[in-house]
Amino acid sequence: MTIRSDRDHGQRYRPRMSCLKKVEATVVQMQDPSTGVKGTNQKLNVTTIPHAITGQDIVAWITKNMNMDNDEAQAFGTILVAFGYIYPLQDHKKLVLRPDGSLYRFQTPYFWPVQKWKAEDTDYAIYLAKRNIRKKGVLDVYEQEEYNKLHKWMNHKWDFIVMQAKEQYHAGKARQKADRVVFDCQERAYWIVHRPPPQTHSAMDYGLDRHIDPNVEEKKTYDYYRRINIYTQQAIMRSRVKSTVSLGALVKYMTTLKNHDPFLVPCLPSNPWQTDDDSYWELNTPDVEIPTKMRVERWSFSFYELLNDPRGRADFKIFLKKEFSGENLAFWEAAEELKWGTAASMSEKAEHIFKTFLAPGAPRWINIDGRTMGITVKGLEHPHRYVLDGAQTHIFMLMKKDTFYRYLKSPVYKEIQKKAISPAPHDFSEAQLQQNMRNRRPSISPIITWEKEQEEKAKAAAAAGPVDIKKLMASKLDRK
Repeated sequence: MTIRSDRDHGQRYRPRMSCLKKVEATVVQMQDPSTGVKGTNQKLNVTTIPHAITGQDIVAWITKNMNMDNDEAQAFGTILVAFGYIYPLQDHKKLVLRPDGSLYRFQTPYFWPVQKWKAEDTDYAIYLAKRNIRKKGVLDVYEQEEYNKLHKWMNHKWDFIVMQAKEQYHAGKARQKADRVVFDCQERAYWIVHRPPPQTHSAMDYGLDRHIDPNVEEKKTYDYYRRINIYTQQAIMRSRVKSTVSLGALVKYMTTLKNHDPFLVPCLPSNPWQTDDDSYWELNTPDVEIPTKMRVERWSFSFYELLNDPRGRADFKIFLKKEFSGENLAFWEAAEELKWGTAASMSEKAEHIFKTFLAPGAPRWINIDGRTMGITVKGLEHPHRYVLDGAQTHIFMLMKKDTFYRYLKSPVYKEIQKKAISPAPHDFSEAQLQQNMRNRRPSISPIITWEKEQEEKAKAAAAAGPVDIKKLMASKLDRK
């Protein structure tokens, strides 16, 4: 039985990766003796490596044969290295293509992704054991951790793994030195691609498996043609928008959110997933006292962005209190709580919402049109999750078209803009990044966070009024 490690990225490649067939066709062209990348014998330390190529030659070939500029050619070459079609002979840990005299070789087709080899933990354990024998116990830090972990998990068949590693090690020593170095580099490149070091992106990581193969041809049955007809009818009835209008809206959206996209602009002060520094998360916690300038700026993009941010919603509440219209936001929040709450508490919440916001003479009565009020009150006789959708949408549009724009011009928003902070970017060296990685501490469990929130809600409810002990014990038993 194979025991999977927590770093198992899964190697049963999806049919959607059929683009790799085109990549492999390009790699075959690059290895053509007459028109491909010219390989020569190069010295690596004291060993002569046959058919070695340089990074600048690869970039030049891609630029010439694929009509690309240098940046695009280097990006495409990096893809080839990341998928393991080309492997570096010097810096193994960084799977990038350097456009200089760095040495590379073409990976043997045996290790190409098209083979769909499943990178098993047993094979990886044999590789690490063989490497441990060759290095006499001196492995990289992450390799040593994986070695110890696999040794612990596969203790029942570790003798077999060590025996296989010794056999492969002795068989490798019988080869010539150049062939031995080449094979070792090929094997190491394969495992760097499929078991990458920490903080390294894996091109083989594709997410969850699909239940349906999208490339399998479906049988042409009656139901198949019926679904095609329904889809075509719906596509014909769908409203159309001019391409100029849709493209203009897309350009406006991208221009507005460009500086807030972490893929286009670096996070400030630093990306915690890369630097292991949690300042970014601390500055952007939901209940932070002073938000960042980018966060405050995002509130002005749309009313939905303001309500979706807990800190922005709290600031909007302050403005509504000064406007004496806080019942609108309170009703919207109560409707959201009913929509996403538990089914057991639905009737009680619906009754509370009716008495607070909709009943004649309610303490926080909201102003909606008579038709919507009648439909909502009638629906509350048999409440369900979406019984307040009509009234909630009416209040939402009322706040969006009137209150939201007055909030953006109010002293409340201008004051929070002045107080907002703009963090300076961090500049970490490679040594500091490694030290941050070693000092990494485990995050708080979501269960603990949820329990703290429940305790705070219980304390607030206790401070507001008397506590019903029977009801409290019943809720605890239900939760268990």
